[in-house]
Amino acid sequence: MKKGGKKSLRRVYRKYLSDRLRLEKWQWVGLLMVRVVFAGFVGWVSEYIFYYFDAGTGDFYMQGGNFLPWINIYAIGAVLIIVSCWKIRRYPWAVFLLSVVVTGALEFIGGWLVYVIGNGTRYWDYNVEILNFGNIGGFVCLRSVLIFGFSALFLMYVVVPFIIWLSNKMSKRAFLALAITLFTLVMVDEVYNILASKFFGWPDAMEFYRNMGWRYLS
Repeated sequence: MKKGGKKSLRRVYRKYLSDRLRLEKWQWVGLLMVRVVFAGFVGWVSEYIFYYFDAGTGDFYMQGGNFLPWINIYAIGAVLIIVSCWKIRRYPWAVFLLSVVVTGALEFIGGWLVYVIGNGTRYWDYNVEILNFGNIGGFVCLRSVLIFGFSALFLMYVVVPFIIWLSNKMSKRAFLALAITLFTLVMVDEVYNILASKFFGWPDAMEFYRNMGWRYLS
C-alpha cells in the first residue's frame, strides 16, 4: 500500500479484506510494534478485571511483572496470530479456529516450560480459578482459548485495519516515531525486570508495587 494519508478507513478496510493490500516494510514494522504494545496492555486490563471476580475478596490485584500495564505473553500471542492468520484474514471463522489452536498451544507450552524449568513455578494456574472447564494441567482451559479466539477477531478485524489506516494518515516519520517509542518503552521495562533483581539486586516492578501497598495474587 503506497503512502496515502487521505485514504478513508473504509477503503483501507476493503483492501485489507482483499488480495490487493500491499504494505511497505516500514508499515509492517510499525504494525507489529503497535500491536505488541496494544495486545500486552489489553491482556493486563483483562487480567486486572478478571482476578477481581476470581479472587472473591472485593479487591483488585496488580498483574504482570512490569512497571507499565503490559503482559508479555499476550503480546507474543498477538504476533503469532497476525503471522499465522494473515493469509486467511478474509475468513473470520478460520481466523477464530486457528487462533484458538495457536494461543492454546502457546499457553500450554509456555506454562509447562516455566513449570519444568522453574521447579514448579506457575505464572497462572487454572486448577484454582473459576470457569476452568476443559482444564489441562492448570496450563490451559477452554475458557481461556475461547477468549483468545474472540480477542483475535477483534485484533484482526478492528485493531489491525485501524493501525494500517493510521500508518496512511500519518507521515512515515511520525508513525514510526510513535511505534518505536511505545515499543521501546515496554521493551526497556521488560528487560529491566528480567535482569534487575536476579543479576543486579535492583528492585523490580513487583517489589516496587508491593512497597507501594499493591497486592499480587501470589
